[in-house]
Parts: sequence; structure tokens; C-alpha cells
Amino acid sequence: MYPIVRLIKDTVLASRMERLPITGMHVSSHICWPWDLDMWMELNNGRTMTLYDLGRTMLAQRVGLIRCLRERRWGLTVAGSSVRYRRRIRGFEKFEMRSRTAGWDKKFIYVEQSMWKKNGDCASHVMLRTAVTDKSGIVPPQKVLEALGQHAEASPELPGWIRDWCAADAGRPWPPMQDRLA
Repeated sequence: MYPIVRLIKDTVLASRMERLPITGMHVSSHICWPWDLDMWMELNNGRTMTLYDLGRTMLAQRVGLIRCLRERRWGLTVAGSSVRYRRRIRGFEKFEMRSRTAGWDKKFIYVEQSMWKKNGDCASHVMLRTAVTDKSGIVPPQKVLEALGQHAEASPELPGWIRDWCAADAGRPWPPMQDRLA
């Protein structure tokens, strides 16, 4: 079940925080509740991605994107992701999430997020290819930036590993070949 109460709480909290520039870092604190656990008593990988959704929503709130989405009837979607898990988060453990926009190209906005344990260890890291959409399809990031009042801002140079990920993903067959999946 989607954590609606957390979403409302986090959105209200983010609306009261200082506004961030498009490349600003949003930092939030979280607890791994019993309903977030899998059978091994650690943060479930699916719930991890849902919590990352909450972090992106808070980031979107702080950069002013939520307001733009509502005003223009735009949507927000994930067009690809790559996640790396390295440390377990156990029940009732507190952790910090960091969310930021790494950059954009002509079509997509790349968001980087990570979860950090109290001892300083990075538990997981995700890179997402996201897009703002309207009834015609993908809204170009420059148009989104203009709506945010940041139209003169150019994308920071994407790190090599993000460019490599984009190139590798571009070579992935789509749709997947059914005979290779059998």
C-alpha cells in the first residue's frame, strides 16, 4: 500500500522549507517502520523505491515543480532507473535521504538519490531518468525550467557514469525480445 500519510506529511514539511534551485539538494530524515520490512526484517527493495518517490516529491515541492505541475496540468514520470543496494536498513532504524537533480538533456531530467545510515554508510543509491509530461507527451526540460523561472540556467555537465548509463540503456533492445525471455 502506498504510504499516503507519509506523502502528505512530507509534502507539508517540504512546503514549509526554504525553496531550492533546480540543482539543490533536499535532505530528509526517515525511519524504517515494521510495514516497510521484508521477510528478512530489512527495508524491502520495493518500499525503498517508494520512499525514493517521497524524496523526489519533497524535492519537487521545494524547487517549485509541484506548483507548475498543478497549474499546467503536467505529470511527472520515471522513464528509467538504476539502483545499487549496499547496506541493510533494519526495522526502526533511522536514515537520511538525499535527493538532487544531477542535470538534464533535451528530453529528460536526471535525479540522483541516496539513503545514508546514521554511521555514515551509504545504504543505497538510485539514478533516475525522469520526465515531465503533458497531453502531447514529454515536456522539454527547458520549458520546465522556464516555468520554474530558471530558463537561463544550463544543465550542469552530467558525470561520466551517468552518460555511460544513458549510452548503455540506449543500446538495450526495446521492446524486449520474447524468445530471449523464455
